[in-house]
Amino acid sequence: MTKRIAIVVLIAWAGMAHAADVLYLYNWNNYLSDRTAQRFEAACGCRLVRDYYADNEEMLAKLAAGAVGYDVIVPTGNAVEALIRSRQLRALDKRLLPHLGNIDPAYLDTPFDPGNHYSVPYAYTITLIGYNVEKMREHGLPTDTWAVIFEPKYLQKVKGRVTVLDSQRELMAAALKYLGYSANDRDECHWRQARDLILRAKPYWAAFNASSYIKALTVGDIWLVHGYSNDMFQASQDALHARRPFHIEASIPREGAVLALDSMVIHRGGARPDLAHRFIDFMLDGEHSAELTNTTGSGNPNRAARRYIDPAILASEAIFPRPETLARLEMLRDLDYRQRRVLSRLWTEIKVRQAPPRARSACPSARP
Repeated sequence: MTKRIAIVVLIAWAGMAHAADVLYLYNWNNYLSDRTAQRFEAACGCRLVRDYYADNEEMLAKLAAGAVGYDVIVPTGNAVEALIRSRQLRALDKRLLPHLGNIDPAYLDTPFDPGNHYSVPYAYTITLIGYNVEKMREHGLPTDTWAVIFEPKYLQKVKGRVTVLDSQRELMAAALKYLGYSANDRDECHWRQARDLILRAKPYWAAFNASSYIKALTVGDIWLVHGYSNDMFQASQDALHARRPFHIEASIPREGAVLALDSMVIHRGGARPDLAHRFIDFMLDGEHSAELTNTTGSGNPNRAARRYIDPAILASEAIFPRPETLARLEMLRDLDYRQRRVLSRLWTEIKVRQAPPRARSACPSARP
């Protein structure tokens, strides 16, 4: 009897030990291929459990509400900054990351994590213009400037066929860049100018859309979008595979744009920092990292991945911009509480108001 009890206890202990070999990953949807996940599980002898979020604000809100148990999270730079400030992250043990040298130095030592004490670059996207090539040519519209998104003289030709991201930071950043300011400008007068520019263009847009705009562009219902580079890659591939009578392309506006660098971080609430380090180093391997780009069209900061990336993707400047274009891109920084309140108020005005203001905001330092 005693021997039988001992065997049961050993079996139960073995089951608990096996259950403990689990890595909990909190990531953007479709930001890791199933094949890569399966290879990691085989390599670590563990199980990878994935949970997803649609934007950084959703992820931060869930953590702020007390969600625990995530080992690795993949936030964008400004969200990394917020997580560091709130002391939610574990410092990295770089001795456990032998492949860290694969990352292009251009994507290291960023303002949101100087020295990369907490974050390791994973992938990036660029917020840019996506468009139906044939429709833009038919209407004689430029595709290399934010003017096509904001100026009525262009928008009147494609009224009701344009969408912009339903994101206060991204849309305000595009407006600020068009006005000649930094995407991280904190001047409230400049923010009001951006609000006025958006309100003037709003009657010509079909929707604020951060999700279904890819399908709308792919089937031809929408001709012009303010969106993400990896979404444009997906729309282009979908239109090609469906043999649509048009082509989808993307371009980075000459005024500049936002580059969103997503990084792997280790959350303090996770139980397996050892597995977290193993996952991060696994994804730093060039072949594993390249699979993400080949699957999703995301930009890739991993130099060792280049040899494995589809040459057609590697040749796309909308995904891998030239150095002179890269210099015009900015990573969004986190806002403080007061700035968030101001921006939220302006965003509410943008979403609620149906007509542009009678008098546009004038700033002493306004640029032409």
